[in-house]
Amino acid sequence: MHKSVSHILNLSCPDQPGIVAAVAKSLFQAGFNIVESHQFGDPDSGQFFMRVALAPAAGQAALEEFEDSFGTSIAPQFDMQWRLFNKAQRPRTIILVSKFDHCLVDLLYRSEIGSLDMEIAAIVSNHQLARKRIEAANIPFHLVQGGRDNRENDEAVIAQLIEEQNIELIVLARYMQILSSPFAERYAGRIINIHHSFLPSFKGAVPYSRAYERGVKMIGATAHFVTSDLDEGPIITQGVADIRHDMSVDDLIDVGRDVERRTLARAIRLYTQRRVLLNGIKTVVFE
Repeated sequence: MHKSVSHILNLSCPDQPGIVAAVAKSLFQAGFNIVESHQFGDPDSGQFFMRVALAPAAGQAALEEFEDSFGTSIAPQFDMQWRLFNKAQRPRTIILVSKFDHCLVDLLYRSEIGSLDMEIAAIVSNHQLARKRIEAANIPFHLVQGGRDNRENDEAVIAQLIEEQNIELIVLARYMQILSSPFAERYAGRIINIHHSFLPSFKGAVPYSRAYERGVKMIGATAHFVTSDLDEGPIITQGVADIRHDMSVDDLIDVGRDVERRTLARAIRLYTQRRVLLNGIKTVVFE
């Protein structure tokens, strides 16, 4: 993203003539320069989506005046859902993880080197395995019990952390606990999950072994928003890797973990750059 960008404007509304012109005029009058712009009109849903990266045209823009004017005139005129993001404010994030920590470790590293523009405020797990690694990164670690019988209490702990820590983004980095429908609905559009692409063909605890038995030639992973429909939320990114006939189950697992790491990191990057807009059960991703 261009270094001069100060804000990102995202919006969606029923598609109709004049939207882009009205938005551009409003931004110009507020003293903003459009550095990057993407738009898409969905012929199926009849919705229009737009992402605009902004920079002050003369070093300064009338931000409050723009928000007031846009919110009271342009947005109602076109029945818009819109949000203006300050690029300097990194999304505060909580990561949930279970035994497998490959995605967690990757996210910690990418965040540390600035590859992912997010602030990891806390990490929650139903296992102690990653505790030392997390505490070494100087990030608060919170242990929950896990299991169906403890789900209500665990979700109450997580929800309290989300509210107290002003969390925007919740990442399930191989968190092997099923979230309740009320929890998923409460944080709709803010929970990103990663899972392998064997679903629904190879369910259960050992999907890689079953895939190996069937001689699969490709492994993939899907990152998606969480909804009350398990593993069926709006897809953000997907990744794939080829499999050879001479690979073992361990080889498949290693390839699968690498795809999961890359796919989840890409989804988070797109989210934190404000490039993902919800479109019903799908997403619009401006890359």
